This record gives sequence, structure tokens and C-alpha cells, in this order.
Amino acid sequence: MKKQNIDKSLASPIIIDEEKGFVFKTEKEMFQHFDEEIKKIEKEFDEFVGSGLKPIDLKIESEENLLTKTLDRPDEIWVDEKRLNHPFRVYIKEFNEGEYADDNYIFYVALSYMTGELPSFVYLHFATKDLSLVEKYQTEELIYDRLLDEAPLGALEGDALLDGDDLAIGLYQAMLQVRAKDDIQEADFRSYSDIRERGIEEADEIWRNNDFMGNTLVTFIKEFSDENPSFYYIVITIEESEGNSHSLLFSFPTKDKTLLTRYRRGENLQAEEVVQEESH
Repeated sequence: MKKQNIDKSLASPIIIDEEKGFVFKTEKEMFQHFDEEIKKIEKEFDEFVGSGLKPIDLKIESEENLLTKTLDRPDEIWVDEKRLNHPFRVYIKEFNEGEYADDNYIFYVALSYMTGELPSFVYLHFATKDLSLVEKYQTEELIYDRLLDEAPLGALEGDALLDGDDLAIGLYQAMLQVRAKDDIQEADFRSYSDIRERGIEEADEIWRNNDFMGNTLVTFIKEFSDENPSFYYIVITIEESEGNSHSLLFSFPTKDKTLLTRYRRGENLQAEEVVQEESH
């Protein structure tokens, strides 16, 4: 396992942050500058490992390759303002293709000093299959989530739309095509995410309907009449084949009563008859 990045080119100054004067003649001088911060971060890492959380060792070539890919196209970026006396960023990427497919998938984590929006010095980087170790670095503010960034605007954590499920995407796109032009804008859907649980647990209406592919869809509808203007929140789920449980497909707010009628189809249920589950 390799903990710091190594710049082998000593022919010219090593520029980390020119504006702050972090320009060094040698690697030794650079590491001396960051030595206190490196030791602090490494000490905590060693404590995590000592408690039973496990990184994995890779060849140096593999580490350099995965580090580059993690910094270039991370799955998540977190801002950490507590570990050091200044903010830095934590880059995380999951590799589950090629030699890391199936049971061999790994996570790669890199803690980096930032020059503007660019990672310029890596304090620590490591590979692990231990999600609990990754979670130790997912503790501050999440500023980038690739799944959310690439998913439809209405995708939320825990739903099948965020996972790229074909059924969820098809139904979601169909909904967008028929909703009124003056309805709540798709770009605003995520600002309503905090009421999704209420939309399920306090639903005014629950409808079960079978689609043409044989899927059993269950729709939860809740009216928020106290809001100004009032609106409805709709949660679309799919009923599992075994048991009376449901997986989230997607959800959205609307003030379009014509759109609302499209989801009032099939059998009208009582709220206590269903149990919610997250998407697969």
C-alpha cells in the first residue's frame, strides 16, 4: 500500500499551490512541508486498521492506475473540514469491472489537498474491500455523487431510478411527457425529497394496478393542502412477487390534477396493507 503520491521529476520546481507559496525544489522539501498533516492522517488510518478494518495491498502500478482513475472520475467527493486545520477532499471510487468484477470489486479512497478545484497533493490513498473502512471517510459534506449527477433529475437515494432500472426510467419518462407545462419543474423535484417518507407513511390514497408486462405497481398519493400553493406527492413502487412488500421506483410532486388521475387506477388499498422496502 502506498500512502503518498510520488513525483519523480526533479528537474523543475514542484508546484502544489503557487498562490500560497507551496512551491518546492525537491520531493523531500515538499513532504517536510506536509509532514505534520500526513502523520496525523496516517495515525488515524493506522487506528482504523488496528481496530480490524482492512485495506488491501496492490502492486504499485495498480495503485497508481486506480489513484489516477479515482481522481479523474470519482463516484463521490466529500469535503472534510475537521481532520486538519483546513478543508480537504476525499475522493472515492468503486471498481467492479475487469479484474475487480464480482467478488473482487474494490473501493479506492484518496485524501487530497486541493488547489482550487484540482487535487494537487495526496495525503493518503488506499484500496479496500471493507465498506466499513470507506465509511470512516464519508463523514462530512458530500459535494459530488456520480449516480445523482448522471441520473434523471428526479432520481433520489434509495429508488430504482437512481440505479438506472429500465422499468423506472420508462415510467418516469412517460410521466414527464404527459405532465402539464406549468406543473412543478423537474429541476425542483429533489427539493421535495424530504417528504417522500410522509408520502408513503401518511398516504391519502394507495392504488394497485397491473401493467401490460405483468408488473404489479402500487402508487401512494398524498395531498399537501396546507402548502401554498397546494400540491400532491406521488410515490411509485413495484410489488414483490413474494410477500406484501414494495420496492421504490421513483417519486415526484405535482399540482396537475389531470396527471393525478392517471395514477388512480386499479384497486384502491388501505395504507396498513403494504410494507415499504428500498429498491434492489
